[in-house]
Amino acid sequence: MDTIVIAGLGNPGSKYQWTRHNAGFLFLDRIAQLEGLSIVRKQFGGLTAEWERKGKRLVLLKPQTFMNLSGRSVMPALQFYKLKPDQLIVVHDEIDLPLGTARLKQGGGHGGQNGLRSITEQLGKGDFLRLRLGIGRPLHGDVSNYVLGTFTPPEMEVFARVLDGALDMLETALDEGVPKAMSLYNNKSYLEG
Repeated sequence: MDTIVIAGLGNPGSKYQWTRHNAGFLFLDRIAQLEGLSIVRKQFGGLTAEWERKGKRLVLLKPQTFMNLSGRSVMPALQFYKLKPDQLIVVHDEIDLPLGTARLKQGGGHGGQNGLRSITEQLGKGDFLRLRLGIGRPLHGDVSNYVLGTFTPPEMEVFARVLDGALDMLETALDEGVPKAMSLYNNKSYLEG
């Protein structure tokens, strides 16, 4: 059975649960909610669940290492399942995309995202698939305060639609390939309900 690790990035603990930086955790929580899964098994310095879907084993991984050490959780998971970087999908917040958007991206740099930086350092390269969930950039003030701030209720309404759209995008990528998913979803906006 094909195995893919889907690592949703975030910070552990209730203090961070609804922060913009926890977009990856929120995405995995949405899958778990829809599929009746519990992401509770302690493995690889994180919490995991397995989602069997159309002949694929999808390992949902929420690193509990804090964002800037995410690679210390992702790397052992890949090693355990004997997977290559192209069998990894990393779901993360993206300040360079506006709220209401989600994009798939194959490979690339870390763009200042500390979770991606850690994973790239551990793997020695960055050629894994990223599912980037737009959180927008603050108009004023400190970026770290912004990403560690919680979604406002109107933002959360938009972000809930982004999560469902991103799940459609992920399922299309798994079933029909990444190029098809990119062409169908990379230019969509979920601002309006």
